[in-house]
Amino acid sequence: MSPPLQAAVAEAASAIAAAEAILVATGAGMGVDSGLPDFRGNAGFWRAYPPLERLGISFSQMANPAWFARDAELAWGFYGHRLNLYRATRPHAGFALLRRWSERTRHGGFVFTSNVDGQHQQAGFRADRIVECHGSIHHLQCTDCVQTPRIWDAEEAGVEVVVDPESFRAEPPLPACPRCGSLARPNILMFGDWDFIPTRTAEQEQRFERWLDSVHSSRLVIVEIGAGSAVPTVRMTSERVVRVLGGRLIRINPREPEVPAGQIGLAAPALRTLQQIDERLDKG
Repeated sequence: MSPPLQAAVAEAASAIAAAEAILVATGAGMGVDSGLPDFRGNAGFWRAYPPLERLGISFSQMANPAWFARDAELAWGFYGHRLNLYRATRPHAGFALLRRWSERTRHGGFVFTSNVDGQHQQAGFRADRIVECHGSIHHLQCTDCVQTPRIWDAEEAGVEVVVDPESFRAEPPLPACPRCGSLARPNILMFGDWDFIPTRTAEQEQRFERWLDSVHSSRLVIVEIGAGSAVPTVRMTSERVVRVLGGRLIRINPREPEVPAGQIGLAAPALRTLQQIDERLDKG
């Protein structure tokens, strides 16, 4: 570890040790150490989905609700593969460290994530202390019931998606609405998405704002991990909280660690950095 990184780790550990509340803010980089693809650039995306490279379809093009009308088997091949992958993936040890740090503070912790993978829930974070700002692949909505929109839990509904490993196309029957039988889609905010049902995410955001109000005079630390500037929702939220509440930001990102003045940036990967911080906490 270089001397500047060592100093930043020590500073981060000191801030966490004194914290009375912790906001965990995560982007796609948080899941890399669990073996999940981060889809950074076409090369990374196509490495995970070779058939889409042959079709010349990028991530931003594929993550579009129009595919459910144009080619539902391809759409559910993409999202069904991700659903199966996320269900089977065990969160890396860094999740447990973040949860432990949060639980020992006076006000506990809250999670704000742009990830749709449900890894925080799998790692044992309280469901009522999580905001999934882009929705969740584990929840579905109907493509047709626009007048009476509803969201349902895919696992509770027994949804299973079989995907051909060669073509990455889903095999019928595709997930369907339990009310009307029309095609279902993930409750994820996609690119160019005017039909995303925001009610579940809005309820999460309301709980988040109430929590922020409750910790406004406390020592708040924001631990932000793997959130890039290409889709800046997480970074903007972290910095907004710092401006409004005066919290301390710890930004862990190997490519974009830059932080506002007075905050802590670590140009390093998620798991190893969290473990290094935890080692300093154990030493006191």
